[in-house]
Amino acid sequence: MEKENVLVLDFGGQYNQLIARRVRECHVYCEVHSSDMPLDEIRKMAPKGIILTGGPNSVYDDASPHADQELFSLGIPILGICYGAQILAYQLGGKVSTAPVSEYGKTETVVDNSVSLFKSWIETSVAWMSHTDYIETVPPGFKVTGHTGNCPVAAMQDEEHGFYAVQFHPEVVHTDEGMKLFRNFVYDICGCTGNWEMSSFIDTTVGQIREKVGEGRVLLGLSGGVDSSVAAALLSKAIGKQLTCVFVDHGLLRKNEGDEVEAVFGNNGLFELDFIRVNAAGHFYEKLSGITEPEQKRKIIGAEFINVFETEAKKIGKVDFLAQGTIYPDVIESGLGKSATIKSHHNVGGLPEHVDFKEIIEPLRMLFKDEVRQVGLKLGLPEHLVYRQPFPGPGLGIRIIGEVNEEKVKIVQEADAIYREEIDRAIKDDPDWKPSQYYAALTNMRSVGVMGDGRTYDYAVALRAVITSDFMTATAAPIPWDILTRIADRIVNEVKGVNRVLYDCTSKPPATIELE
Repeated sequence: MEKENVLVLDFGGQYNQLIARRVRECHVYCEVHSSDMPLDEIRKMAPKGIILTGGPNSVYDDASPHADQELFSLGIPILGICYGAQILAYQLGGKVSTAPVSEYGKTETVVDNSVSLFKSWIETSVAWMSHTDYIETVPPGFKVTGHTGNCPVAAMQDEEHGFYAVQFHPEVVHTDEGMKLFRNFVYDICGCTGNWEMSSFIDTTVGQIREKVGEGRVLLGLSGGVDSSVAAALLSKAIGKQLTCVFVDHGLLRKNEGDEVEAVFGNNGLFELDFIRVNAAGHFYEKLSGITEPEQKRKIIGAEFINVFETEAKKIGKVDFLAQGTIYPDVIESGLGKSATIKSHHNVGGLPEHVDFKEIIEPLRMLFKDEVRQVGLKLGLPEHLVYRQPFPGPGLGIRIIGEVNEEKVKIVQEADAIYREEIDRAIKDDPDWKPSQYYAALTNMRSVGVMGDGRTYDYAVALRAVITSDFMTATAAPIPWDILTRIADRIVNEVKGVNRVLYDCTSKPPATIELE
């Protein structure tokens, strides 16, 4: 069966990877590459379609990224989104200028639903706009297929040459008909059949791992979270006992999690692999002493993980590869390519020069979180493991605002355990209500309180719960007030050092899901 794929060329927009996610929802494989990807590589990839993404620049500035002009002669359908639409207009002979009125947010948009790109669309619907430039004149051969009150060219196309463009963002949930656009593009315009499934990903990836590793040995940092667990299962399926999993208990895990991880992944557990537990809490606390800046904490934790891996690798003998549970949002948010950096991830960016491994293996690097879960289920992992609460590599180090120490870790572990227990109880009572992720964090704020007849001056705990399908965007979960108050009462009464509980009701964007 022919492998279908669609190529996304990234011009620097922050949420361009959602485009790839939407294409994959159509069961068509999709990858994101830099806008300066060489034409020879594009030809070798043989995409059925190409999508040009949004970006923060103005196409008429010489320093701004542009597409290779030969891209438009490949005979491959091209869809431009936002900045990508302006690239098509500018490089094919139209005119792009500063818009008299900028548009941002939900905007009533009118489209010509007789054309293939907008098949089955409601003629007038809400689309998400975010632009200060606009297409003033369309290129020769193009016709306008959409407009708003302030944007005369909200969509355009040259069907003869296979060029399509929209000024709005169909990839975000705020565009009502957005998924229809992607289906129309990949199926009706690109001719895809939608034959990409998780089972084919597993078979292909297992084969690639075996070919790359050969007779070598692989070292994986296993946290027990969803990503590293699925990575371990996938690697175990491919190479079995050639895989050594090192579980670093850095003292920044959730309550009792170290023992739980060992029970599941130990040498008598679910996987065919070698398992090593390293108790390194004291070492990490020492390295984090006095450190308050979030990025510095992340980098310290990441560097120490690498150092521990290197030490264990020397103990067990020759190790050829370091494996990591990196997933697509990690890569995206670390700003690889042209997109802006939101936050660095400890498992992204390559190996320090002093580490003695050939290279990194990241079998999940191109998957979004929900896709990782699908792989886990396909591999036969139990549901309670696959749907475990997401947990960042730096652990509680980024759920404690300010300096990290053993006392603060104990506080947030206890508060988080209470929070998760109460939310899990509420989910059992109402299975239709379930936040995607929920956790407690420790703020660096201390405030006056009264407990019994005495005055207290203790910490405030922040509760976070979000609803999301892809972890690229999220909304705050509406936790019922009676549940919130019960949680707050328990935390204040049961956790020493806490006299106030706050709830974070911010969406992503503008906030991130984690506090740091």
